[in-house]
Amino acid sequence: MSLITIKNLSLGYDAQALVEDLNLSINAGDYLCILGENGSGKSTFMKTLLGLQEPISGEILAGDGLKRSEIGYLPQQTVVQRDFPASVREIVMSGFLGRHGLRPSYTKEEKMQAKENMEQMGIADLADRCYRELSGGQQQRVLLARALCATRKLLLLDEPVSGLDPRATAEMYELIRDLNREGITIIMISHDIEAALNYASHILHIGDRVFFGTKEEYTGSKAGRLFLQQDLIRKEAEDE
Repeated sequence: MSLITIKNLSLGYDAQALVEDLNLSINAGDYLCILGENGSGKSTFMKTLLGLQEPISGEILAGDGLKRSEIGYLPQQTVVQRDFPASVREIVMSGFLGRHGLRPSYTKEEKMQAKENMEQMGIADLADRCYRELSGGQQQRVLLARALCATRKLLLLDEPVSGLDPRATAEMYELIRDLNREGITIIMISHDIEAALNYASHILHIGDRVFFGTKEEYTGSKAGRLFLQQDLIRKEAEDE
């Protein structure tokens, strides 16, 4: 079943299009990775999906009863956000605020769900710790638990492993894969093409060439072959 349908979408800033006439459908249970060079429009696309930015033209249609308040979002963190002086529990619970309306307190069910999300992310023992005292990997687990308080349908993740060490990166990818196997649809921006091809079911490549399809189709496409070649050259240059 189509969770999101995108029709003739053009997006960018000040009527300057970064992506034009994009058409695709994201089905429930998909794991979509968004690839492309810096400045190609990946984050703009995600902000448009979230309703934080209006498209230049076209439309985004939600299916399967999906509401905007049922989308979990894990943005890239700024230095200020990493130093936020709140407890882990407070940050996780704030994931419910999007569907709270004017209700001033959390329900018993919400408190239980937050506890279960923290347990699932392996951070239950950190509930009373101050967020800014945690490692980068622990902070990302907290933010993922927070996003799960908003939804069990759709997660939007913007570079969720940025700045993490290799072990924390691998653990985060495994957590996201497990959530997808539970039926949560994943849309993730990534610069890690190897991880994208390992975990994703579908690829959206944004750039001079726009591609949408399965990861198998992507590796055989012109956009995929070129991006794989560029990634290999970049890694060889970093190793020198």
